[in-house]
Amino acid sequence: MRSIWNGAISFGLVSIPIKLVNATESHSISFRQIHVTDGSRVRYRKVCELDGEEVSSDEIGKGYEEADGSIIPITEEDLAQLPIATAKTIEIVSFVPADEIDPLQMDAAYYLAANGATAAKPYTLLREALKRSRRVAIAKYALRGRERLGMLRVVDDVIAMHGLLWPDEIRAPEGVAPEASVSVREAELDLADALMATLGEVEMASLHDDYREAVEAMIAAKAGGAFEPAEAVVEPAGGQVIDLMAALENSVRAARASRGGDGGGEGGKEAEVTPIRRGAAAAAPPKEVGGKKSTAAGTAGRKTAAAGRKTATKSTSAASTASSASAKPGGKKSTSAATKSAPAARKSTSTARKTVKTASTAAKSTSTARKSASTAAKSASATAKKTAAAKKTEPRKRSSA
Repeated sequence: MRSIWNGAISFGLVSIPIKLVNATESHSISFRQIHVTDGSRVRYRKVCELDGEEVSSDEIGKGYEEADGSIIPITEEDLAQLPIATAKTIEIVSFVPADEIDPLQMDAAYYLAANGATAAKPYTLLREALKRSRRVAIAKYALRGRERLGMLRVVDDVIAMHGLLWPDEIRAPEGVAPEASVSVREAELDLADALMATLGEVEMASLHDDYREAVEAMIAAKAGGAFEPAEAVVEPAGGQVIDLMAALENSVRAARASRGGDGGGEGGKEAEVTPIRRGAAAAAPPKEVGGKKSTAAGTAGRKTAAAGRKTATKSTSAASTASSASAKPGGKKSTSAATKSAPAARKSTSTARKTVKTASTAAKSTSTARKSASTAAKSASATAKKTAAAKKTEPRKRSSA
């Protein structure tokens, strides 16, 4: 591989002559600009503003433009004579754990090759020291007219250098995160974890650029005169809100099916799509799915049963403390209260049936509430009768005495 820069790695008093080689390459397809009318190529020509003549690359240099428009010429010799240590040296400034480097700082990657036989031993020393310490080296170097920051690490048996952006070149993510307050349920997180576990890992070597392959196939077809453009099918992008729980469940099923696992298939229910409504009803909450329905049903049933027990307790307490004059009306009030609680329980049961499929639990809870109310009414009536009988017998005992 052709080197693009020659210099040395310096750490402490050790200097390692190296050559810089590109570690990556671009396979993107480049296009030329053409004149649409006749298909001829359109070129950019570099022309001198003073005499209007076209200038070749050998005659082009660098210059800095002042605020008043004047140009100060800068030559390569001027840049080479700058009093900085990194002009021809990759100067290591520290060794840090690899996880301290923010991936946002990563830039271009290079291989560092030992330049000559004398560089082999110090090169190997640095490589093995990086391996054993499990650290990376942070360095400064100059390339293409500017000083840069780099990270040295070991790849196989080679020292690689990643160009790093300077810390002040990383923009703060202000205004990027969603402004609205959003809460995520535990069930949604559980499904997301299940989806990530199902997708698992991927062999990086198996990934490829589908778009580039499609463009190459199109170019080959047009060159052979057999290209027939097909109309792309684009689904309408209307405002829609996808049921997140259903989408996650279907994603897990599809992932399991694609990997040959169970619990998924093509027959799974598709994600429900709720059209966005204009106006105040636009922010309707998503429907509960999965195991949450049964939980909601059980909660509704338990609330109904608790209401029935509360009503029965109040009726029994009122009956036991009533006097003889108000005993009979008190029993009627308790019975009336118990009767009124039954329609409320039936209404709660009806709501539970419409909301969930497991309405039998709510129905059983309502039946229990009715029985509790009926038992309370019977207890109140019996207590009232006993109190009345006791009042009737008291005068007879007094007259006999």
